[in-house]
Amino acid sequence: MSAPSAAHSAAASPASAVEFTALIPARLGSSRLPDKPLADIGGLPMVVRVARRAAASGARRVVVCADSARILDACRQHGVEAILTDDRHPTGTDRLAQACRLLGLDAQALVVNVQGDEPLIPPSVIRAVAAALADDPHSDIATAAHALSDAREFFDPNVVKVVRDARGRALLFSRAPIPWARDAFAAEGAPRQTLPQTLPAPLPAQLPALRHVGLYAYRVAYLLRFPDLPRPAIEELESLEQLRALYHGNAITVMELSAPLPPGVDTPADLERVRQALAHHPSERHAARAPAEDRP
Repeated sequence: MSAPSAAHSAAASPASAVEFTALIPARLGSSRLPDKPLADIGGLPMVVRVARRAAASGARRVVVCADSARILDACRQHGVEAILTDDRHPTGTDRLAQACRLLGLDAQALVVNVQGDEPLIPPSVIRAVAAALADDPHSDIATAAHALSDAREFFDPNVVKVVRDARGRALLFSRAPIPWARDAFAAEGAPRQTLPQTLPAPLPAQLPALRHVGLYAYRVAYLLRFPDLPRPAIEELESLEQLRALYHGNAITVMELSAPLPPGVDTPADLERVRQALAHHPSERHAARAPAEDRP
């Protein structure tokens, strides 16, 4: 696992011009990795490491939105601000909405949702997604994506794809292979159901395939409306809650990253890879005292 670097960042407003709060939803329950937010990584709970990465982004405030007093206690022991939210929220976005109310955030303020299982996320990318939203006053949400060239990933339903318009805003997110290169794929002479096995590894060079990255910046006003927005069928069918925003007419600006982000932690094997990656960077031994921007 490679260390994150500033190469992941996208062009956006200067950090000094963007004021935002970083919110980190943290759920104790995980079927594949129990107590995931509290998993030890080099002497620190994972959620604390994530909070320190967020603090290095220039966020004016970093708050962990916990569903358990155990997470709350772990954060406070390490000087990380945390609040207790309802443990019955159906989505992480609902948890963010409650956090905005509890914190009394202004409706015009910007927040970045930093996933609590991404201890290697580059701080520069957190800052960049906030700047992307600040740069587009007509969007309620900003997110990120990077170029996709491998056919197996393109056809993998676990990989979410996004198509953008001329202004860089999302037209559609889907687990399906979009956009569909009709002529190029037809030339392969293979039935659609076997395309992942029969296509060459690189996709057609002219195909603007983008892999969505689950990093979001929001306007607080949108988050406060979110729990009351009806879930459309397309959201339920795709199991992608960002489709709720598009369905109800909320614009999402999509910044393009120059490289994929470091993978997050979903399984015990992922956790071990992160531990090994950090073990090879001695400066991380002092991360509890002085987090540094873009340090792995």
